[in-house]
Amino acid sequence: MTPQNIKTVEFEKPNLGAEAQAEAGASCVARAWAKVPPALTPNERSALKTRIKALLKARNAVLVAHYYVDADLQDLAEETGGCVSDSLEMARFGRDHPAQTLVVAGVRFMGETAKILSPEKTILMPDLDATCSLDLGCPADQFAAFCDAHPDRTVVVYANTSAAVKARADWMVTSSIGLKIVEHLHAKGEKILWAPDKHLGSYIQRETGADMLLWQGSCLVHDEFKGIELDLLRKDHPNAKVLVHPESPANVVAQADVVGSTSQLIAAAQQLDANEFIVATDNGILHKMRMAAPGKHFIEAPTAGNSATCKSCAHCPWMAMNALTNLAEVLETGRNEIHVDADIGRRAYTCIDRMLDFAAREKARVRPVADLAKEQALFGGVGPA
Repeated sequence: MTPQNIKTVEFEKPNLGAEAQAEAGASCVARAWAKVPPALTPNERSALKTRIKALLKARNAVLVAHYYVDADLQDLAEETGGCVSDSLEMARFGRDHPAQTLVVAGVRFMGETAKILSPEKTILMPDLDATCSLDLGCPADQFAAFCDAHPDRTVVVYANTSAAVKARADWMVTSSIGLKIVEHLHAKGEKILWAPDKHLGSYIQRETGADMLLWQGSCLVHDEFKGIELDLLRKDHPNAKVLVHPESPANVVAQADVVGSTSQLIAAAQQLDANEFIVATDNGILHKMRMAAPGKHFIEAPTAGNSATCKSCAHCPWMAMNALTNLAEVLETGRNEIHVDADIGRRAYTCIDRMLDFAAREKARVRPVADLAKEQALFGGVGPA
């Protein structure tokens, strides 16, 4: 691998030098890296897609892809009987599919969640180094120490965490069910320790009034959306509806017409009576939005811009590591298999299962159906990540 194939990524990380600093919200800039896939010619892309379809069939494998990965991978998943969805539904789809090999195009915690729900299956990923700033910013050992320092609090973690962090939690939530679960716990008089996303945690805290101690992590994509610039952009597009993922800062969420998950924002774009939308989430979602709502115009919400100060420019550098080249390679070689320690997997499953049981009791919607046109009032709350 040559140096030009690597890019440095900066993200916010809690300053864990002292517990008091973490509680006070102190953070620092951390650095990681991401690989940059090689550019392909149209002929190379076409040949690789044909080859991948044959390999999926030969391996009896199914491809599941997140809304944020490359459009070619999203199309391949749907064309070959897989799915394109949010992180939890990717894992649930894989669990319920008869294929014994599941290829997860996304970031590492998604592959781990798939393995937790399907421990008997082979879970492959195009690149095991594809990670997430929320995951990187919440190391399991440091998080466990933070939890131990607050034994009176119920530990609630977001899906965007490692298997080891989930294993330390009482509850895992997606953004679709997070509000209801925190409301339920708050009504019982429980105090919450929330991790890792401070923006989503603050959103739930404002909506529920719960006593929540927040881990100070953030998504490097959503954290870059700027409220002041968004306000200026709205003035240039007065008829546009603003669609915002709740991992965004509060001054961005405050300007939203719809606050919701990936699935909910797609449904909103399709169903709302508007022809123009400003979208504050990873720009990988625009491919599915354009398919769901042809003829409508989508504008990326403003970030720090294409400069030295731009950490993501509205696209996750680790999601971008999923490419046709490494997808074909992993199908040919069987490399890049996800493994989760059996004990960690069992403990992590408990917090996921607790959420799913709660959702079933409350008849909460955590799984969007495939037909977006049938999703009525899907964006009334906040949906899966």
